[in-house]
Amino acid sequence: MDNAVVETLAETLFAVGFSTLRFNFRGVGGSTGAFDDGRGEQDDALAAVSFLEEQGFRAILPAGYSFGAWVNAGILSRRHLLPAILVSPPIDLFGFDYKGLRGRVGLIVCGDRDPYCPAGKIKSVAAELACRLDIIANADHFFWSREKELAASVGDFAAQLTSQSGLCDGGVTKDRCGAAGPDERDG
Repeated sequence: MDNAVVETLAETLFAVGFSTLRFNFRGVGGSTGAFDDGRGEQDDALAAVSFLEEQGFRAILPAGYSFGAWVNAGILSRRHLLPAILVSPPIDLFGFDYKGLRGRVGLIVCGDRDPYCPAGKIKSVAAELACRLDIIANADHFFWSREKELAASVGDFAAQLTSQSGLCDGGVTKDRCGAAGPDERDG
């Protein structure tokens, strides 16, 4: 969770008007448990969504980086959520099944030098999903020195989403907006 990309996501979404929740997956950082090949991690993400709903949040925007993007992709068909933000989904490391996710992913962001999310491959995925794709020039998987560009992409998308739907009003929540973002596992 103490990672520049995850922190950028949380800070940017908060600045747009979302309350944010970050958590470590099982076995990462101070979390207990062990890696569960994505199954248990999806359960953890769904538990985070349930927690936000119990707190009264009705508009939940899943945002995940790397492994967290992969986990979020896995839960999108199981809950009614806002169109997700997937940052650097590692399509060359894990099997990504995008069938059925059209309309459930709103934004994919990756760097043009990301070996785990190759720009050429992710373009076809984004086209299939009919979602926005932002490829950041000179950025690798970790967005070293490109955090501002990442923040601009995510902030612009989230601001458009909230203005189109009337969810958040200048940082004061109308429908109580929440963003759930699990931490990445590979860095």
